[in-house]
Amino acid sequence: MPAATSGSRSKLLSTNFKNFLSKPAITHPQKALTVQLHNAQQKSNMSSNASQGAPMTGDIATKANSGFPKDSNAPGEQFEPRQTATSEDYEPDPSKSLKLSPQRQALVDDIIALYSCQPTVQRVKRYTPDCVYDDQFVYANDRYKMAGQWFALPKLFNASINESYQVIRSDDDMIQFKNKQSWTFRLIPKTATITGLVSLSLDPATKDSDFMQIKYHKDQANEKDYSHEGLGFSFKKWQADNVVKHMDAPELKEFEQDKNANKEEVRRYGTGTEEGNAPKRDFTKA
Repeated sequence: MPAATSGSRSKLLSTNFKNFLSKPAITHPQKALTVQLHNAQQKSNMSSNASQGAPMTGDIATKANSGFPKDSNAPGEQFEPRQTATSEDYEPDPSKSLKLSPQRQALVDDIIALYSCQPTVQRVKRYTPDCVYDDQFVYANDRYKMAGQWFALPKLFNASINESYQVIRSDDDMIQFKNKQSWTFRLIPKTATITGLVSLSLDPATKDSDFMQIKYHKDQANEKDYSHEGLGFSFKKWQADNVVKHMDAPELKEFEQDKNANKEEVRRYGTGTEEGNAPKRDFTKA
């Protein structure tokens, strides 16, 4: 399977990494992806219809996903939000979405446009040079690698449509929203509508400006957080490190200098459960 296809948004693929790399998946990649898209959508549908009777477990903001550095020179790794959920149900309710200032709404609009296969240089500049993007199949630890991911999307998908979103948190540290996106592969006549939890940790230097920027972008497709360990993480990082090398989009030249952005070693947690410094929250009540 081409590296760029493997690096598509994690919400479109099965969470079972072993199955993804199994011999049938390698031999018949289009068939395997079709099955995985079907499974992902079925899983999303089941979680959307699941009972929401779990008790409240506390506020959305916790010490693990707030209180980030006040110095914008701190590298993106220091702005990582950590959280697990009582359910993988991230179905948005737009009627409950928090109202945002024009500046914050513009930031969310740009991120939604990036998810919707509409990358531009200006939209990618919503990230700081030392940003981190972290989802189930990607770990990009600078803006150059991040740009490679966004500009690859239109090559992978015929369409990506935002069905709805719900902002559930907006403060000095973070903007967080539930997202529902429909994706259609170019090579496979299949559309999957998948939900996820998007957490945008804000740059302290620009959080009150007209052009806000992001230090850490985390996209969680299920109830777990990321351990940053094991074979799955090695693939995530390899994919982000290498996809950009094979991209010919002229826009990427704008971000080549970001390869030298300030970085720290990857933070490792041993597990993606609560024990990995990821407090559990009931996002179905948001």
